[in-house]
Amino acid sequence: MSADCWRALSTDGTEVDLERCGEGPVLARHAVVVIDADGVEHQVTRPVVALCTCGKSQRRPWCDSTHKSIRRA
Repeated sequence: MSADCWRALSTDGTEVDLERCGEGPVLARHAVVVIDADGVEHQVTRPVVALCTCGKSQRRPWCDSTHKSIRRA
């Protein structure tokens, strides 16, 4: 899932800026909900969450660092 497939919203419903971390996840800071490409809402319980962009995480939508072991072309 690419970085632009995610949306994150704050408590007042405004969009939160997402920060790409190199070849790794996308970080969402101070979001209360993240929305994936299918429109599914995922509640956030931490001040900063890392969203999977490689599609291989066992904890999707959250990053579990699997991207570090994926061989890049």
